[in-house]
Amino acid sequence: MNEIIVTHGLTKRFGDILAVNHVNFLVHEGEIFGLLGPNGAGKTTMVRMLCGLLTISEGTATVAGYNVSTQPEKVKKKIGYMSQSFCLYEDLTVSENLNFFARIYGLGKQDAKKRVEQVIRIVQLSTMERRLAGVLSGGLRQRLALACALVHSPKLLVLDEPTAGIDPTLRRVFWTYFRELNREGISILINTHYMDEAALCDRLGIMHNGNIDAVGTPDELRQKTIHGDTVDLLCSNVEIAKSILEVEDYILSIERQDGLLRTMVVDADHAVPKIVSKLERAGISVDQVRVSEVKLEDVFIKLSRTGEVAS
Repeated sequence: MNEIIVTHGLTKRFGDILAVNHVNFLVHEGEIFGLLGPNGAGKTTMVRMLCGLLTISEGTATVAGYNVSTQPEKVKKKIGYMSQSFCLYEDLTVSENLNFFARIYGLGKQDAKKRVEQVIRIVQLSTMERRLAGVLSGGLRQRLALACALVHSPKLLVLDEPTAGIDPTLRRVFWTYFRELNREGISILINTHYMDEAALCDRLGIMHNGNIDAVGTPDELRQKTIHGDTVDLLCSNVEIAKSILEVEDYILSIERQDGLLRTMVVDADHAVPKIVSKLERAGISVDQVRVSEVKLEDVFIKLSRTGEVAS
């Protein structure tokens, strides 16, 4: 599988502040890769280095086959960058903004006209072409910013908190756009602090204090970090049930909690039938079984506290 982004020891210092700390990671062509982390984790600094907007203090980064430090102009032609703040021309119309960026990226007049019409349809701004950017609502501004990032047909779309400050319904619309663009062959790197958005990515890098603490699919990160599934049992005799189950090798941990028996198991689908059968043979009735899905929020909180992930 080819890589659209490769970094080795990528580092950024601002004086005594270490914003990005010797990060190694890669993004495959054709995937949606998310950087998940709180404000101040170093996500925006990371993407600005990858886009050639910030100089790299140490290490290397290659984007779309070009070295970011030595070939920044070639990198910029291959990427579309959408920042978290609106930075287009408010005194130009939607169409004028798009034509301006198309010509900057070297599209001829006819090609620019055709491509502008395409991206306007993609982000559903067809009725807004003559409206000044400065009078658009927040959601429409974000659509225009996305269109400007797409106007030169980039191989990689870099999105820095693209849905910050917009309502949940519009966030869902944006993710429809992202998935469609991805199906058309555009790789996507997205910064987010929304857990529900992170769960939609093909792979994630969880970032904290300038470090990427773990990389994997959402399911892989849940498995590696939390180590299993949580199963809560409501049964007739919690204390005896605990003594029966705690010797079983498929039980990772077991404790009494709020009148329930809380167990951690490797795989709930395989463990629950064994648990119920074992207890019922011992004369203990099982009145309720509840399997708790491990959430990305749980993964993130644990990594933020420990910085550790299982191998």
